[in-house]
Amino acid sequence: MKLTSTAVLFAALFTQSVHAESTGRVFVTNERSNTVSVINGTTYQVEATINIGKRPRGIGISPDGSEVYVAISQENKIAVFDPKSLKILRKFDAGDDPEAFAVHPNGNVYISNEDSAKATVINPKNGGIVAEVSVGLEPEGVAISPDGSRVIITSESTNMLHVIAVPEHKIVSNILVGARPRAATFTNDGKFSYATAEIGGEVIKVDMATGKIVQHISLGDDKAKPKDILLSKDGKHLYVAGGRLNQVIMLDSDSLALIQGIPVGKRVWGLAMSKDGERLYSSNGVSSDVSIIDTITNKVIATTKVGKFPWGIVIDD
Repeated sequence: MKLTSTAVLFAALFTQSVHAESTGRVFVTNERSNTVSVINGTTYQVEATINIGKRPRGIGISPDGSEVYVAISQENKIAVFDPKSLKILRKFDAGDDPEAFAVHPNGNVYISNEDSAKATVINPKNGGIVAEVSVGLEPEGVAISPDGSRVIITSESTNMLHVIAVPEHKIVSNILVGARPRAATFTNDGKFSYATAEIGGEVIKVDMATGKIVQHISLGDDKAKPKDILLSKDGKHLYVAGGRLNQVIMLDSDSLALIQGIPVGKRVWGLAMSKDGERLYSSNGVSSDVSIIDTITNKVIATTKVGKFPWGIVIDD
């Protein structure tokens, strides 16, 4: 059957409406205030605060943009709220001490359960457990490849990256890296991954086809305790949260050569990048603020005070 032009237009509009209209807000978890700070993405001012639960850490947004998820580690739950109304919609069980997680393109949430040395896969719509995967001690960072076929879990005490195949939910490789790996990310084509090693002050590059380390670099300062790591939108640069160095460190993604350090607040932990790649946000735990970086000039253009010990950060754009 041939569609009329009106039907084609309706179908196009319906397809576009599947994704909820973004709010432009930035959401920050404050683990010692038990809150989420809501930052206006235009003015960079806090416009609301949500009392979310005990010790919120990891945060993410559903693929359709309709819900925000927050790991409430001391309640062993994930809280769900509406990014527009900011109302808490529900909470669901998330295993022992959920800390960090990542949202898969299929909507499932991959959670690191620090106390039980497991990764738990949950359908956030009904709270049902899809899979549980045993990993190393103190799992924390979670990264999902662009095509969704691989998930990396970092284990801080085992010093490994555990690579899990999806949808099989089987570990396909355990990669020994530097001391206390905290976070990981993938290249845009998924061929390589990067991880931070906090105690070693290192960034490691891994070939995903072979599971071998191809490069690693020391950040060259004893104060550098790297936590979060992000790739720039064009794939040319890495941004690393430098911890006690109080800088976001910019590296060349190919060579891992140091480009520059960008001074931010105290004890920088979390990072988030706008969809257009022009703004980078860092959560700074000890100074209880968020730094907003212009990635064209690589300078801080605003600083926003939030709750106590901001940890996770995500942008609804």
